[in-house]
Amino acid sequence: MTWHRGERAVQVRAGLADQADHGGRAVRAQIPVVAAAFLAEQPMIVIGAADEAGHVWASLLTGPPGFVHAAGPATVRVAARPEPWDPLAGALGDAATVGTIAIDPARRRRMRVNGVSVPDADGLRITADQVYANCPKYIQRRHLLDARGEAARPTAVHGSELTPDQRRRISAADTFFVATADDQGHADASHRGGDPGFVQVLSPTRLRWPDYVGNAMFMTLGNLDVNPAAGLLFPDFTTGTLLYVSGTARTEWDPERVAATSGAQRLVDLAVTDVIEVAAAVPLRWGDPEFSRANPPVGTVSATLPRG
Repeated sequence: MTWHRGERAVQVRAGLADQADHGGRAVRAQIPVVAAAFLAEQPMIVIGAADEAGHVWASLLTGPPGFVHAAGPATVRVAARPEPWDPLAGALGDAATVGTIAIDPARRRRMRVNGVSVPDADGLRITADQVYANCPKYIQRRHLLDARGEAARPTAVHGSELTPDQRRRISAADTFFVATADDQGHADASHRGGDPGFVQVLSPTRLRWPDYVGNAMFMTLGNLDVNPAAGLLFPDFTTGTLLYVSGTARTEWDPERVAATSGAQRLVDLAVTDVIEVAAAVPLRWGDPEFSRANPPVGTVSATLPRG
């Protein structure tokens, strides 16, 4: 694994460069057999990329198991394309650098594939240059209840700040996805999880979340070190609604400010510039979460759902 200057800068500042080098040995350009089998079982995949204006977004594509599959040693085919209301519909209609993450909430497993996407018939063909798995930390266990959802014609509602209802839902979220890109445009998509309340809504245009202990590779924070553009995706697992948020982010390292947030190693602040909400955007419906034992406590969490 060759780190770009932002990743290495963050690794060194965190004092974890050696650990990052050890973890980086697992990153490869080809798709292992076990990874191919995992991809073929998934009904959804998150894709991160920049739109035509350079704004970074995280998006979600769904389909029956097998719609994502390895089509060669370093090729992934996705038999789906973003809908017209999706902020990445235009960008993914042409060649684009993308970061993807496939996640199985029921088994708390996830895998990332980064590379170059091109349109391919009714879907996408991604040539991978980074393939790797992540540990199960901070994934809330959920079981798929229905893959059909309610019949609907989704429409996108655009804004430049978060509405009161959107702020409430983000404050109650236990999962989101974050897309970033380095200064050369190479994209990455990652998962963030925690107890409800781990994402702080500071204002209609400002969010903050803790950076918990992870794999020390710092691909997200490394990208932000050289390119502040970021896109967040908050899926509603019970209704299929997607809340897309794009803006610019910075990492807070101040020890006193970080210490005020339980479990945080660093904090990330996002200045919101664009918001898109699409009701009933995806057909998947999931059951109640079983919170990860790895989640640090967040103030007084009122949820009484089990951990495991």
